[in-house]
Amino acid sequence: MSEDIELQRIREGVSCAVVLERMGGWRLDRPQSTRRALKYRRGEGEILIVNHNGRGWWDPTSMAKGDVFNLVQHLNPALNFGWVRHELRRLVGIAPSFPAATRERRSRHGARPVAERWAARAALRRGSPAWSYLAGQRHIPPEILAAAAQQDAVREGYRGSAWFAHRRKGKVCHVEVRGPEWKGSLTGGTKTLFPFGHFTPTVRRAAVTEAPIDALSLAALEGCRADTLYVATGGGIGPGTTMALTALLARITAAPDACHAIGTDANTTGDRYAEQIQELGQSAGVPVERLRPPDGLDWNDILMKGRGMR
Repeated sequence: MSEDIELQRIREGVSCAVVLERMGGWRLDRPQSTRRALKYRRGEGEILIVNHNGRGWWDPTSMAKGDVFNLVQHLNPALNFGWVRHELRRLVGIAPSFPAATRERRSRHGARPVAERWAARAALRRGSPAWSYLAGQRHIPPEILAAAAQQDAVREGYRGSAWFAHRRKGKVCHVEVRGPEWKGSLTGGTKTLFPFGHFTPTVRRAAVTEAPIDALSLAALEGCRADTLYVATGGGIGPGTTMALTALLARITAAPDACHAIGTDANTTGDRYAEQIQELGQSAGVPVERLRPPDGLDWNDILMKGRGMR
């Protein structure tokens, strides 16, 4: 067998998921995976995404990506190409087993439902620690914060942090946390979308960002358009996020001049998310507009620099 034929046989016959399971001890995060993007975890903060039906992969925390050969060298940089090929030969034709990842509760609060923990927090108010953080350090205008408070989209968190609610059928199902000292989310939730704005008959545009702070920032930069619902995915596009976006697009598709504006970050990861979100808009028959922040920034960076929209 020629070298070119063997390399092609390995590329077509070895799934990147199998490599992760057999060589790296990675496990599948089922709730955060989709048919096109399998999210694998190993240890705290280690994530790799398998795509292209197992033929490709990428690291959402860096710019690393590639095929099955690149993956082996990413997991073990000490291996030269010859050894990589040797390791992959024995995996040809093996199907992934998709072992499920388990997440340990990190505190006693993990047992409390997310909606219950949300209900126990104080409302966002002018001069409060979360308000001061968002207005002072993040430069979110007071009128945007007042609207977010009125919509119960943001509440006071611990130690000056702000809590941002994802909702499903009107109920809080996931909470993202941003503050001067911490960035993350509450355990035990199911991510959908963070919404800002009211879905009224005039809404014909869905503007999608990654972080809730970017959704508020884009709303501020655009003058909080009455025809737009600003939403944030909270980073990766999981099953709950996909369902929520699909439902949102279905609601605006009949509106005149309906538009799906994608405002993910101006970097490799943001562009990759934009491609995933664009597919949803195209499937729904909604025209897609890419709002890409300039100069490799996100919308809050633009707002803090006082640059406005170009």
